[in-house]
Amino acid sequence: MAVGRKGSRRIVVDGTTYRWRLRRRPTYDQALCDRPCTYAVQHADTPGTTLVVTTNQPHASNWFGAPSAAVLPSDVAAAIASALRQGWSPTQQGSPFHLDQSEGFAAGPGAARS
Repeated sequence: MAVGRKGSRRIVVDGTTYRWRLRRRPTYDQALCDRPCTYAVQHADTPGTTLVVTTNQPHASNWFGAPSAAVLPSDVAAAIASALRQGWSPTQQGSPFHLDQSEGFAAGPGAARS
């Protein structure tokens, strides 16, 4: 999973430049508020392992109009710092590093369907 330049945003954390991207449209489960919003982060100059951050908010474009908060650059910077403390090596090749911040996420209206 690569974070391309198109549609991504640049952020600098502790002097290192990263690129991050939030999907414009939600996945099906995110649209139904069954899964929280996620975004991806990668080192800007030497893409390696992608950081995948799961938030505790529904995607802003969910189909039920469930209230959500914007993913702010300060949130992304905090997630990057947390992932680095937990062992994420952004310039090393490998499987995506998952950072789960979804504690407190309550599945929305779509969770009741059978």
